[in-house]
This record gives sequence, C-alpha cells and structure tokens, in this order.
Amino acid sequence: MKVQDQLLEKAVPFIKECYTELGKSAAEIEIRLVEITRAIQHKGYYEHTLEELEHGAKMAWRNSNRCIGRLFWETLTIKDARHLVTEEQMAEALLSHIEIATNGGKIRPVTTIFPPVHDQSEAFKIWNEQLIRYACYETEEGLVGDPASLSFTKQCQSLGWQGAGTPYDVLPLLVQIGERAPRWFEIPSSLVLEVNISHPEIEAFEQLKLQWYAVPIVSNMRLEIGGITYPAAPFNGWYMGTEIGARNFADATRYNMLPRVASVMGLDTRRDASLWKDRALVELNVAVLYSYQKQGVAIVDHHTAARQFQRFEENEQKIGRDVTGDWSWLIPPLSPATTHVFHQHYDNEMKLPNFFYQNE
Repeated sequence: MKVQDQLLEKAVPFIKECYTELGKSAAEIEIRLVEITRAIQHKGYYEHTLEELEHGAKMAWRNSNRCIGRLFWETLTIKDARHLVTEEQMAEALLSHIEIATNGGKIRPVTTIFPPVHDQSEAFKIWNEQLIRYACYETEEGLVGDPASLSFTKQCQSLGWQGAGTPYDVLPLLVQIGERAPRWFEIPSSLVLEVNISHPEIEAFEQLKLQWYAVPIVSNMRLEIGGITYPAAPFNGWYMGTEIGARNFADATRYNMLPRVASVMGLDTRRDASLWKDRALVELNVAVLYSYQKQGVAIVDHHTAARQFQRFEENEQKIGRDVTGDWSWLIPPLSPATTHVFHQHYDNEMKLPNFFYQNE
C-alpha cells in the first residue's frame, strides 16, 4: 500500500469520529474528507485545522491506556506551536507550558504541540523524558540525584551544562530541530514549583530533606492524530501521590528512600517479616500527600484516582465507547487490591489518536 493510501486510511476514520463528536453534519464530514484527499494527493500529507488538533489531542488522552486520570480528558488545554521554526522559540514555548501548567499550584492539564513531521530531517525533538527532572552525578561516594537521569545528565554536561551537584538540580531543556545540533536552555528557578516533604505526625521526616517538583510534564512521546505524527508534544496532568511516594522516592533504582524512612521511624529492618518496607512506604506516601496539600499544590491519592477512573468507565459506557487499558499501569503501586481496578480486566488494544513512546 502506498504511503498516501496509508495516511488516508488513518485520516478518514479520525475525521469521521472527531467531527461526529463535535456535532458536525454528514455534509461537513464529506467536504472535509474531499479536502484532505486532495491535499494528500498533491502534497503527500494534510494539515489539521485548530479544531481537529484540539479535539484530536483530547481524544489521544482519552485513549491513553496507561493513564488512570482520563476522566478529565475534555479539560485539556492545547497550545498550538506548529508555526515555530527555531530552537529559541521552542524553548520559550516549553517554558510557557511549565508556567501555564503550574498555575501557582492549581495544576492545569496542558499539551504543547510542535510542527508535525513529514521529513525526518525537519523533525522537532525534545530530549528530556519530562520537562522538569532532577540530575544525577557519579561521585566517589556513589550516585547523587535521580539515577534515572544519569545518562541524560551526562549528555547535557557534554554540551556544556553544569549543575550544582545537589540531589535536586533541575536539568535544562534539551531540544533539537532536524539534523542541527541539540541545544540546551536553562529553566529559570522561578518557574519550577517544588514541594518540601514533611510528615503530619513524624517530625523526624524533615531530616530526610526530601523535595519534589509540582508538575509531571511527559515530553518523550509522540502524538499521532489521523495519521499525522507530532514528534514533540509534551503533556501533563497532575501527580498521583504514589508516583512520587511509591516510585520516585521508594524504588531501589531511584532515590531508594525506604531504608532511611524506616530509620527515622525507628523500625526494625533486620527481617522482611516485620513489614518495615510496607510501613515506611505508607508513611512516605502520607508525607507526600500531606506536603502537597499543605502547600496548595494539586495532587490526588490513588483511592480517589481509582474512583475517578470508575466514573470515566461509566461515562464511556453510557456513550457506547469501550474503555481500553493497560492493567499493569492502571493499578496503583500501593495497596492495589483496595481499588476496583485491581479486580477488573481491560483490553489493551491501542486506539487512535494516541501518544506513543519513541526510540531514545
């Protein structure tokens, strides 16, 4: 099948579904499909209208199998950055995304969509896994910072960036257009809202000097809408507490804080059967939720998130849409059996539009 035919094969069902959801008539759908067919025949691709781009991005969130927060898919704010041409403009748009999404702690779901790729030599690329992430350094005493960022930190350093060497140095933005050399841009500290972690009852928690950033802005996925690929389309919702408390802080391959939490709690760590890891994990998650709420930064606990997802499932069922999902991602990493998600089965079929991981 020709590339043009493959594109049309994806464009047609998207336009029909998108326009139907937007309440457009059969005549409007037919007119648009004729326009798209002509564009593909003459140029090899077509361009989305702003309306198509906005609703297509919302549909992509709705179809994201690994996301438990899909109840709010219609609230997504879309920033159209398809007209940008320079790295400086790209960095400015990303900094604007951080500011708009952070919103003083009242987190807003946002996606910024850069130009689509029709030729790989012109592709826009964001090297960051998330727009805000902490660096990692190799020292004589071991790793300092977030081990997940070790390779990326080295890459930034090779391009001239130097961090302060603390466990919580915010990495720069690293962007690239086409075959040009990647360039880094510092993120002003004034744009990065961070939360110091304390516990409502265990004062010793503050000895750990934990902190985390307010907004998780995923930036290493491509967005596909109606056969058109946007390789740079960072997006965010808000944190579910366990993402920080049960993964970023707790994973042995990340900050590995459970032994230290157990220490300040005075737990017996000599035997696994004492369940010291479980007790430390619960209190670490209590501390994360308490600290974000105390500072007025939006966050959701995993029980509330699961109930919200149940409402999403009910809404989709009423409309007649099947809910797809990746069960292994939808269950929370803390007490999963206490949520309805644990006891459900989900078809992991990948619907379009959607976000996809890209090769490193």
